[in-house]
Amino acid sequence: MNRLVLLSLLLLMVLLAACSDLVTLRADHPIQPVREYERMIVGRLDADYIGNEQCLSQCHSHDKKLRDFGLSVHGEQIEQSTGLPLVNCESCHGPGSLAVANAAEAKKCDSSTFLPLAELPSQAKSLICLKCHASSSSSNLQYWKASVHANSDVSCMECHKLHLGPQQKVGRKEMDTLCYGCHSEIRAAFSQPSHHPLPEGKIACIDCHDPHGTPQAHNLKGTTSRETCSRCHMEFQGPFVYEHADVSENCINCHTPHGSTSNSLLTSPQPFLCLQCHAGHLGQDEPSLTDHNFKSTFYGNCTTCHSAIHGTDVPSAKGRGTFIAR
Repeated sequence: MNRLVLLSLLLLMVLLAACSDLVTLRADHPIQPVREYERMIVGRLDADYIGNEQCLSQCHSHDKKLRDFGLSVHGEQIEQSTGLPLVNCESCHGPGSLAVANAAEAKKCDSSTFLPLAELPSQAKSLICLKCHASSSSSNLQYWKASVHANSDVSCMECHKLHLGPQQKVGRKEMDTLCYGCHSEIRAAFSQPSHHPLPEGKIACIDCHDPHGTPQAHNLKGTTSRETCSRCHMEFQGPFVYEHADVSENCINCHTPHGSTSNSLLTSPQPFLCLQCHAGHLGQDEPSLTDHNFKSTFYGNCTTCHSAIHGTDVPSAKGRGTFIAR
């Protein structure tokens, strides 16, 4: 009886934990017409634009942010005919007259009159940036609206922190930490014994991926995975007279891109990876795994002999390439 009670309590605890987890799941936000997002970022209609200088003359708590902004690529853009900045604080936060109307008495600005950036859906937050950074003016944004990030409720402000300093793009040294915030499984992959040198700072995520979107899967740069890989691994690019069919098709057939427990980022250790296609050299003129070469084949590395595994221009003694370096 006691066991039954304990089992019932345990089951109840599991159900309660599952229900509490469901509350934390991301809510579904159906995509709305663009005009609805445009309405969200108009700002208060009873407020006026007054410019940075009038804002800061009433409230000096943001002096450092304004100084950093003035040194950034946004703050240095000035309209020559008027001498006014093309982008200022109100470009993102909305008109500020109401925010500073009583700032002298309250000794702080009323931030509730600005756009509620934290409450806006990701599409509306991105639209604030896209007012200037449209696909027609920024070539790397032509795939943004259909990208994986845009469709996963990721906005520009998730990655671009405009208040952190003059550098308004994520630096290469901080990029992996930023990406790991969502892609935790990739952090684990780069902890494997064999990995690309991203933790060592020799490459960055954007060397292979474009976070703003591409026509390829996983936001890969290049038209194919082979083209992406051969940007660094040019010695395997080819074309070769004798090509390894799987290699010429897709590098991912044999390699995992971020990290692996097998050498050379292989998806499986040798010879098991090769034996998935080359089942024991069962050709008419080649030894079988059932003969005396079984142990040497099973416990050896195929690339000890077939060192030019990605392709070769040199034929074998039998008149065909066997991917052996000469």
